[in-house]
Amino acid sequence: MMRSRGIRSPTIDFRRAATAVLGALVLTACGGQPQLPGTPPPLVMVPDTIAAHELAALPESTTFGDLAAAPSDPAPQSETTGVVVRAKQDLAVYDAPHGRAFARLPATQLANPTWVPAIAEREGWAQVLLPSRPNGSTGWVWLGSPERTEKARSPYVVVVDVDQRRLVLRENGAETASWDVSVGAPASPTPRGRTFIMAAIEETVTKYSPIILPLGTHSETFSTYGGGPGTVALHGWPDASVFGQDRSDGCVRVPPDALRTLTSLPLGTLVLLR
Repeated sequence: MMRSRGIRSPTIDFRRAATAVLGALVLTACGGQPQLPGTPPPLVMVPDTIAAHELAALPESTTFGDLAAAPSDPAPQSETTGVVVRAKQDLAVYDAPHGRAFARLPATQLANPTWVPAIAEREGWAQVLLPSRPNGSTGWVWLGSPERTEKARSPYVVVVDVDQRRLVLRENGAETASWDVSVGAPASPTPRGRTFIMAAIEETVTKYSPIILPLGTHSETFSTYGGGPGTVALHGWPDASVFGQDRSDGCVRVPPDALRTLTSLPLGTLVLLR
């Protein structure tokens, strides 16, 4: 459905956000568990020291991936604190703090830097939403290496009321704009749950939207859109009669002024599909 020409993602002035890069943290020692003979040990216990070949062997967490081992989002309709995490380098993703690595979060997604929302934090770890199938996939990443990760805060939340076909933008909890939109048709509904703006890419294959904003969620009806992985997106539409209707294949079609506003939001911004 879409092809990136490597355009730059929306400008993000994280210096104005109320966040800072996390400093180096020190892991406290944990008591070991008895291990039966022949039981394989966890992949790694100290995230900073995972071997390069072990990291490279992990399946990638991208919009093209399917991570059956990923923990599910425990609160798929809840808001977050706005904290977003950037993978400055490829990161190991764990099933729990100090748990087993099951995936690798790459530093880029669709030629954009990887920013993902944190839904929980614990002693130097962050549980983040992942861009892979199944929808609602999460994992834990270690924040104790500032050369590998960066924390910031997006003050924005995008709320899509699927039943009312209405998109609302909030900044620091206050509604700043809203638009009628088009959502998935009954046979191809827009998936519900919390996700995020994963990338901003220029559409070069079709002409229905100048910019597409892929989200970290997928169609539950189609395995692909035109050969892609079935990634749901926010995008424009040339026919204004669809707004306020359920006409799409699962994506959220938005008016031109909405697209301009949404394109300016930081990557990793939370999107609630309700």
